[in-house]
Amino acid sequence: MKRPARRGVFIYADVMTFDEVLHAFLLSLQLEAQLSVNTLAAYRRDLLHFSHWLGDAGDPVQVDRDTIERYLGAVLETGKPSSAARRLSALKRFYRFAVQQGACSANPTHLVSTPRQTRKIPRSLSEQDVETLLQTPDTRTPLGLRDRALLETLYAAGLRVSELVRLQVDQVNLHQGVVLVVAGKGRKDRIVPLGEEAVVWLERYLRHGRPHLLGERLSDALFVSQQGRPMTRQSVWHRIKKLAQQAGISTEYLSPHTLRHAFATHLVTHGADLRTVQMLLGHANLSTTEIYTHVANARLQQLHAQHHPRG
Repeated sequence: MKRPARRGVFIYADVMTFDEVLHAFLLSLQLEAQLSVNTLAAYRRDLLHFSHWLGDAGDPVQVDRDTIERYLGAVLETGKPSSAARRLSALKRFYRFAVQQGACSANPTHLVSTPRQTRKIPRSLSEQDVETLLQTPDTRTPLGLRDRALLETLYAAGLRVSELVRLQVDQVNLHQGVVLVVAGKGRKDRIVPLGEEAVVWLERYLRHGRPHLLGERLSDALFVSQQGRPMTRQSVWHRIKKLAQQAGISTEYLSPHTLRHAFATHLVTHGADLRTVQMLLGHANLSTTEIYTHVANARLQQLHAQHHPRG
């Protein structure tokens, strides 16, 4: 006999198999939470991983806390804490659903702690490396003017690359020396100062570089390609990597966020308080920004060891 479950998802009142609960769970995520296909696939993959690990040792719908903790221990032996944390998150959501639907009597993940993850300290560039990188583009050409203005803007405002490529000309106020950053989903827009150098190079790019790149084409995008189209995240990353190679800067740890990390690290190193850096970066939580104190302290220790007579 079929009975209505929470918010229109139907399950059977008698004992359900794992596959049946999994199907109902994924359907509820699709209909109610409207998760993407990729996210649904990730949930399915993580839950099947647990089911395969359990094998014939028990029913995945009817397991206890000890089984969950042994599973997480097995994941940690072969993987990273982040993988174990992700799989536990999927299990917690799955068993909450199963309990609500009456498929199991208790949530075995209720008191299971999330594995502690070590916070990765982001790689950054030294101030000298940044200066070298900024001076690498050939500013005698329209493309070089664009690259110099792009690098200056990234470093001066600490933008995400996704924010940079969304910038439109009317979001930059060169008279006031600020840029309006229109953030992505779930983030707040913010106004960030640019600094004198970035303003100078943006003025030159807008006057002598961008018109040549556009030709007769029209675009609202601030940074455009040689074909006159808005730049993409991939094209920006490609240019940064190429310029770093030209400058003789190691690209082993280079990422699209490198200049953003350098922006935050150098601010903290020079005495900026975390609240200010948090607002400039657009971080929702101060805890996200605190990582840069570790970066700055590590850098100061390195400089002390290199230059102090008793380092």
